[in-house]
Amino acid sequence: MSDATEANGPAGAGAGGRHVRVVLVDDHRMFRTGVQAEIGQTATTGVEVVGEAADVDQAVTVITATRPEVVLLDVHLPGGGGVEVLRRCAALMADAEQPVRFLALSVSDAAEDVIGVIRGGARGYVTKTITGTDLVDSIFRVQEGDAVFSPRLAGFVLDAFASTDAPPVDEDLDRLTQREREVLRLIARGYAYKEIAKQLFISVKTVESHVSAVLRKLQLSNRHELTRWATARRLV
Repeated sequence: MSDATEANGPAGAGAGGRHVRVVLVDDHRMFRTGVQAEIGQTATTGVEVVGEAADVDQAVTVITATRPEVVLLDVHLPGGGGVEVLRRCAALMADAEQPVRFLALSVSDAAEDVIGVIRGGARGYVTKTITGTDLVDSIFRVQEGDAVFSPRLAGFVLDAFASTDAPPVDEDLDRLTQREREVLRLIARGYAYKEIAKQLFISVKTVESHVSAVLRKLQLSNRHELTRWATARRLV
């Protein structure tokens, strides 16, 4: 299957007669394949996967063409991330007759990622540790207009929207890409490079490249300094 596809399989209903059309947006083909296998048995789950995309431009194209009811959206994507997809699909989300709703599905449980996509218009945020059964249930809840969050993530959103003060700008942190922040956070938590690679579905060499970039941008010398820097900013 290509990175950007449209599928026109027969529409069916799962148990209970439920049916929802879904687009998967994630830059890892193996993960998309796994999700498709887990939830895409329409006759059983009621979930019909009508398209896939691996980056921002592909996502906008496929979502516009298929007009799914729910989009499973990764936070970290080439071309601007999930927030950019939400920005470019704002009109589709606002459609009163056939709204496209977004459910973030990410490995990250960072408050900044959660708050960013919720502010962008996503209806919920779940992490990739979620079970297939719970993911199907979350998709249908989002289709119905509910807000859905993995345990403890809802607290980030409540705290953010309860505060009337704008978050302080951290110029050093703003120099980092979303992926670099994710690697930084895992380094600070004590993860080894191999563990980070497995967690983020990337190679060890890519992890090393991200760490080198973070050290250069922050003008730090080693992972111990990185850990102290992240801890001081409460990123751990």
